[in-house]
Amino acid sequence: MEASVDYKRYLDPAVLAKISGLELRARMLVEGYFSGMHRSPYCGASVEFADYRQYVQGDDFRHIDWKVYARTDKHYIKEYEQETNLTCLLVVDCSGSMSYRSEAAPMSKHEYATSIAAALAYLALRQQDAVGLALFDERVTGYIRPSNHPAHWKTVIHELVGATGPGKTSIRSVLDDVAERLGERSMVVVISDLFDDAADILTGLQHLCYRRNEVLVFNVWDPAELTLPFTGPTRFRGLEGRDTLLTEPRLLRRRYLAEIEGFVSELRRGCREMKVDYELFNTAGALDTAISAYLATRNASIRHRASRVLGGS
Repeated sequence: MEASVDYKRYLDPAVLAKISGLELRARMLVEGYFSGMHRSPYCGASVEFADYRQYVQGDDFRHIDWKVYARTDKHYIKEYEQETNLTCLLVVDCSGSMSYRSEAAPMSKHEYATSIAAALAYLALRQQDAVGLALFDERVTGYIRPSNHPAHWKTVIHELVGATGPGKTSIRSVLDDVAERLGERSMVVVISDLFDDAADILTGLQHLCYRRNEVLVFNVWDPAELTLPFTGPTRFRGLEGRDTLLTEPRLLRRRYLAEIEGFVSELRRGCREMKVDYELFNTAGALDTAISAYLATRNASIRHRASRVLGGS
């Protein structure tokens, strides 16, 4: 039974409304689309087979599947779903750029990101997994240690409803910090617009992977950032600085879209090479549909990897 926390005693109505709205969105997402779709990527001696992976030095020989070895002449480790031992750390961007919301979007990037985080936290805690939270801009500005206590979701929600700050984004240093804080192998979900240098982002992700964490990257964009739909002279104001730029978008659109495509392609390629899940989210799209589609694709990928090994490819 979920423990309750009486926030009404010490929160003003505006903050309370934000918490209530975020809780409602998260519960609707989880109960409508996520139930039963969660799978742990970590090995253990549990109930249901999950996946195969190649043997690496230090693995326990007892988990080698010798039947697969006979067919493939390669050593593979059988992995199983854990029932309660997954630790999930949600790393959420609260920098200035996350506050952006165009007319075509139902919510800001920050609202979209926190809704994802709240739903994943709710889902994980329902599975009795531990959930933690790291908020960041140029540095980690808030950190909650992972816990699987039912009342922990309220703590996570309370932190998520905070406003974005004026800080810039410095993802590499943040991910380095997060990697050092994690005391055990975890699933790390980075939710951000990733407005930083692509090479630095990939270096930070590599640090997490080096420590054998399972890493997921949810890249959140506003539709206007993906299409630059503005017409006529437009003044752009920086959300992570005081600079403004008056320009004609129609003259910049082709070059701008090419830069965006190159940036996203570099991130996708780098994540694929590190076996990091990368997913782009457009805030104009339905959040429930987007996440449920991602989870379905992820589960299909796990099954496909297992079938390839069993088939000897």
